[in-house]
Amino acid sequence: MALYITDECINCDVCEPECPNAAISPGEEIYVIDPERCTECVGHYDTPQCQSVCPVDCIPKDPDRVESHEMLLAKYTRLMAEPQG
Repeated sequence: MALYITDECINCDVCEPECPNAAISPGEEIYVIDPERCTECVGHYDTPQCQSVCPVDCIPKDPDRVESHEMLLAKYTRLMAEPQG
């Protein structure tokens, strides 16, 4: 599953720099997570880093985007193959 940020977000800015996939960015009102880039930190860490630093616990799994560990790992592999720059 990709993660998402609920409207309980207080825009504290601690999650964005923690994301190893650059999946988190400022939205119109709150931060947002790009589900095409979110691997729940699979390939980087054992747990989602944004969830571990969020002071208001507003980053749950998205029930509309169910992905297995293997799917998240494949997404990680695809993201790591992108040209850096």
